[in-house]
Amino acid sequence: MTHRIPIGPSLDLHPFAPADVKSVVEEYVRAAHEAGLREVRLIHGRGRGVQRGIVQAALERHPLVEAFWDAPDSHLGATVAKLSERA
Repeated sequence: MTHRIPIGPSLDLHPFAPADVKSVVEEYVRAAHEAGLREVRLIHGRGRGVQRGIVQAALERHPLVEAFWDAPDSHLGATVAKLSERA
């Protein structure tokens, strides 16, 4: 199934199936970088931390991500990523 991903400063991952989250994050980061964004917020929810783990593992391996951290205002419900300035 193909999803159209809106490119803005944040992405709510709740509408996506858990099996798709890794690829959605990878594509969103690439598209956000191409759109000139240098910081993005990925909303994954709190729950048991499964989605958070998937998101942060994808960010850790993504070549366009310089750093990421838990959004301080979301109580582990979102992750912020700083994107590289290079292509």
